[in-house]
Amino acid sequence: MTALTVERVWKEYGDQIVLENISLEVAPRAFVALVGPSGCGKTTFLRMLLGQEQPTRGRILLDGAPLPPEPGPDRGVVYQRYSVFPHLTVLGNVMFGPELRAGRSLGRTFGATRRRIEDEARAMIAEVGLAGAEAKYPAQLSGGMQQRLALAQALMMKPRVLLLDEPFGALDPGIRADIHVLMKRLWNEVPMTVVMVTHDLREAFSLATRVIAFERTRNRPEELERYGATITKDIALWPPRVAGQRTMFEVDTLPGRDDPALFAGESGTAR
Repeated sequence: MTALTVERVWKEYGDQIVLENISLEVAPRAFVALVGPSGCGKTTFLRMLLGQEQPTRGRILLDGAPLPPEPGPDRGVVYQRYSVFPHLTVLGNVMFGPELRAGRSLGRTFGATRRRIEDEARAMIAEVGLAGAEAKYPAQLSGGMQQRLALAQALMMKPRVLLLDEPFGALDPGIRADIHVLMKRLWNEVPMTVVMVTHDLREAFSLATRVIAFERTRNRPEELERYGATITKDIALWPPRVAGQRTMFEVDTLPGRDDPALFAGESGTAR
């Protein structure tokens, strides 16, 4: 079971502070949504969890050990723009990561190892609702199908932490609702911790066990040029959602959960 610990993390680029004094604990199997205004450092924070960026100060721990300094198979990521290989079929995309890992220097597998990976890939493709599309290329898929493929590709590596950077923002509302149902089911069935960046408060409250708002607390122009964002709200959903329990409380049936006033306070409103 995977827990994340963020201890007094700062991120600076020259004289610009992007994030300041970020501390939080993420429990194993949690689904955390990060919200806040554009440019407040949410994606930068996600990149630090992935290992693409390093904290200027502070540290990030994965199950009590320092987070590896570069991306690895323990952390999967899905972006808003579909991160799939256009020259590979659906099956090829889903098999690519495990084959690369198992094949080592050749990057390919053979015999029983390849058959095992292919069987697992076909099962994962069916799991995300793409059975029958194994031989198609990404250009032949709709946007929703491509995002399902990106999820299958990430989950095939069995990540301990799944990072989502506004992965559903470009989808049509109907397709987005279907992907939300899929994401809830996968989170219930796959033993992983999820951290998702989103601008959609309804999406955050619908999917997550916990919603965290990043904001800049200083508003004067000269301060905005120098100081960064920090955590201003940390809301645990009630009743609590627990991975593996099918009777999840559906907050998107309640009015007002996407109301920005929920985040209103001394530091302003998260948008």
